[in-house]
Amino acid sequence: MSEDRFPGWHGTTILAVRRAGRVVVAGDGQVSVGQTVMKGTARKVRRLNPGGHDVVVGFAGSTADAFTLLERLEKKLEAAPGQLARACVELAKDWRMDKYLRNLEAMLIVTDGKDIFVVTGAGDVLEPEHDVAAIGSGGNYALAAARGLMEGGLDAEAVARKAMAIAADICVYTNGNLTVEVLG
Repeated sequence: MSEDRFPGWHGTTILAVRRAGRVVVAGDGQVSVGQTVMKGTARKVRRLNPGGHDVVVGFAGSTADAFTLLERLEKKLEAAPGQLARACVELAKDWRMDKYLRNLEAMLIVTDGKDIFVVTGAGDVLEPEHDVAAIGSGGNYALAAARGLMEGGLDAEAVARKAMAIAADICVYTNGNLTVEVLG
């Protein structure tokens, strides 16, 4: 988020893990201003069902901006049912080109249980390597932990939960109040 407009605002770690035909998206519940935790139970992972196809979205950044993007994504998915990549690319194009949307301060992780995409306001639609993606203040900690845990025999949900616990132990802007959604 822009330090000029929102000085000291931090929060959110979102992690997606794909393993053995299942995708898990986990998000913590913390929103902080400077050194103060403003809320510890925010829900930043949502399940959508546009056109009868389940999609899970996790978001980091401004909540109002993220909900604007979720509404746009849902419309794109309704226009192209079952075509997650196409909907994400169309959203990223709009986000990058539209004068209003360009100022939105958020990032998304989106999955349909098969594909995982990170969508950014810079016009990026990234499909992660190694079946793990993470965004937010503690995203790099969760990503590193999850990649290490993928070497063992844990299932997707166990990897996500353990990686988020590690991120919460390291990152002061991440807590252990998780919202977890599973597809597959």
